Amino acid sequence: MFLEIVSPEATLFSGEVTSVSVPGINGEFEMLNNHAPIVSVLKNGHVKIVGNLALSDASASKFIKKEKGYWLPINSGTIEMNSNKVIILAD
Repeated sequence: MFLEIVSPEATLFSGEVTSVSVPGINGEFEMLNNHAPIVSVLKNGHVKIVGNLALSDASASKFIKKEKGYWLPINSGTIEMNSNKVIILAD
């Protein structure tokens, strides 16, 4: 699936990933390929991404490398998934 993470300053990531877990306001949830369409508000926590990320030098410092992927700390945001494309507007 295609993931795009946008902050007020810049696009932090844009590319193919295996899965994305996000801190929804009603609890953490994960999206895989062919997930049903969804729109949700995000709360303080980490966006957890599994896949081979090619991060730019400018955004790499915002991500935390973990054993099974990358974590991106956020304060809040929104997420939309539709037709295997995930867009996260993160603050």
